[in-house]
Amino acid sequence: MLRFLYFLSVILAVNSGSAPFIKPCGKKDLACVKTSAQAAVPFIAPGNPELGVPSLDPLRLPRIKGDQNGLKLTFKNTIINGMKNCVINDVTQDLDKGKQGMEIQCTVNMKGDYKLGGQLLILPIRGDGKYTIKIQDIVIRADIDLKTVEGVDGKPHWHITDWTHSYDVKTSAHFDFKNLFGGNALLAGPVLEFVNFNWREVMQEVAPPVVKGIVQAVVDAVQAFYTSVPADELYINN
Repeated sequence: MLRFLYFLSVILAVNSGSAPFIKPCGKKDLACVKTSAQAAVPFIAPGNPELGVPSLDPLRLPRIKGDQNGLKLTFKNTIINGMKNCVINDVTQDLDKGKQGMEIQCTVNMKGDYKLGGQLLILPIRGDGKYTIKIQDIVIRADIDLKTVEGVDGKPHWHITDWTHSYDVKTSAHFDFKNLFGGNALLAGPVLEFVNFNWREVMQEVAPPVVKGIVQAVVDAVQAFYTSVPADELYINN
C-alpha cells in the first residue's frame, strides 16, 4: 500500500546524478509525471540505501496499534508484500503552493503477529497469534504539503510539513487470525466466517490504524529522499 507517497519524491526529478533512473518532467506536465511515476516503480520498490530510503516492498512495520469503536488491536512485525505492482491512477501537484498528491491502487498481502480484544462489529473477539490479511484493490489517496529549507549541502531541499490520506477497498479483503479465543475452534470458526463475509465493514474497523501506519512509514521514506536530493533536481521549472 502505501510506497505511493515515496513515488511523490521521485516522479518529478530531472536528470539527476542522485536519481538517474528518473525521467524528467515539467512541473505542470501531469501526464508525463504519471507515466514517469509508473515507470519508476520497479526501481524504487527495493529501496535505495545510498539515498537513505528503505525497502518498500517488502515493507516492514514493527508496530501498529489501534483503539476505536470498542476494538483494541496491536499488529507487530508486520510484513507487507505487493507494493511493486501498484498502479498509479492519478497525480496532482502545485509546486508553487507546495502541494503534491497521488492516488494508487494496490493488491497487498500482510502478515505478522496480532493481538485483538473487545468488540468487532456485533461480535466479541479476543486472541493473539499469527495473522494474514489479503487486500485486493485498495485505493489510497495521499496529499502532502511542502516547504523549502536549506540542506546540509547548502542547497534548497523539500521538507514535508503535513499530510492527509483516504482509502477505499474496491474488490475484497480476507482475514485469517490464528489462535482466536485461545485456539477454541468452536468459537473461532464462526467468527472468522462472519468477519470474511462482512469484510467491507470489518475493514472500516481494522484498516484505519493499519493504513495510517503504512502512510507514516512511507512519508518518512519520502523525507529521507528529499533530504538526500536537492529540490532543484526534482523538477523542470516551466
